[in-house]
Amino acid sequence: FEGKARVDRHPRWKALTEERTLPPAPQRCSFPPAFALSPPACVLCGRAAADPVLCGQKIRIEDFCAHFFCLVSAPGLPPARKLRFDPNDICRTVVRAAHKKCFVCGKNGAAITCCQEGCDRNFHLPCATEGECITQYVPPHSSFCREHRPEQEVEAAPEKNTDCLICLEPVEDRKSYHTMVCPTCKHAWFHRGCIQVGAAACAGIFFNCPLCRDKHAFLLDMLTMGIRIPLRLVSCRLTGQEAASPVPCQGLRCDARVCLCPGGRDHESFCFPRPWELLLCSSCAAEGTHRCCSNVRTSRTKPLCSRRAGGTA
Repeated sequence: FEGKARVDRHPRWKALTEERTLPPAPQRCSFPPAFALSPPACVLCGRAAADPVLCGQKIRIEDFCAHFFCLVSAPGLPPARKLRFDPNDICRTVVRAAHKKCFVCGKNGAAITCCQEGCDRNFHLPCATEGECITQYVPPHSSFCREHRPEQEVEAAPEKNTDCLICLEPVEDRKSYHTMVCPTCKHAWFHRGCIQVGAAACAGIFFNCPLCRDKHAFLLDMLTMGIRIPLRLVSCRLTGQEAASPVPCQGLRCDARVCLCPGGRDHESFCFPRPWELLLCSSCAAEGTHRCCSNVRTSRTKPLCSRRAGGTA
């Protein structure tokens, strides 16, 4: 023991042991389990929970998690990669946005910039409604601040005591960001939030003016004004009573016996090719399935739920 004590006191031994000293063990997470298991926040807007109608579903690409429309609305992303995101492009977008402050909430990380030349206003996508900004959900996904946003060209003004056709609550006494009108009949007045709910509930092919039923001009005007209109041309081939229903695609999920989607039964991919596209049963129109879960390889193949397919789905 005396020899070991002398070795331990030797200066060369002390220096050697100091060089080989292991780094301190990492401390355990002190957050409660409920917080540690909370859903990840979007790397661009910083929100863990945001309106999926306006921001889209959260997608994971390697170590990044972001809302789909937060990504495609951010300037600088190569157009050719809008549907196939490159982690390097996302990293560069996050770095650029880190020093940009949202003019609505005042926080950094505002990845969206007004496309008007000379305007340097930035904002988060979830802050767009509060700041009365417009983000168009069609290519090239242009965004505008409240001063440069497009306005409806139709010349019309609501009569006194005019109510929204959807919620039956009064509208403002003029066209505004929150009060809109059908460009065709000029008599259908509604709130922006109300028509967005209607657009999200209906497939794009069924979206029309709630009064005159015009489709073409109404659809183009709503897209220009930043209304997101999800297109489900394949997923919702409905006829008869289902096509006339105001909510043809609400609550669609995968009802296959075994769901193979890593994101779960409610997940639907926005990237092409779309193996996790949600399709409606062509027989009962009551249950859904992922394209991959039901082995539907082409758009001409009619998907069947597990009951109609004899348990194959």
